[in-house]
Amino acid sequence: MATVHLHNTSGYAQEIRARTHRLTSDEPENNGGKDTGPAPYELLLAALASCTSLTLRMYADKKGWQLGSIKVDARFSRDDQGVETIERTIAFGETLSPEQRTRLAEICEKTPVTKTIRQGTAIQTQLQ
Repeated sequence: MATVHLHNTSGYAQEIRARTHRLTSDEPENNGGKDTGPAPYELLLAALASCTSLTLRMYADKKGWQLGSIKVDARFSRDDQGVETIERTIAFGETLSPEQRTRLAEICEKTPVTKTIRQGTAIQTQLQ
């Protein structure tokens, strides 16, 4: 369903290829990197935010609802006990009815990346 390829020759900067797209991931300078791209957790949040926006847009288009712009802010945190939380805030450029807002909130909980993160996904690793 989805595949990425990563190559690293040295340092913390990671060259990532997804289909024909190239991007870089790195750590911020205060964590030893050169800050040449988003950190891994920022990429995770970007995946969640983009999936959320895409799914809401597709749903609204099918319903004929005008959402205007969609803004998604996502924040990852870990408390002193190691409990991890993602906070997601969504805003729309158009005024929506309470019923539309309720339904869109329900759709947010059903986006593919939301479901993957919530259920956890088995990872199988092979070293070559």
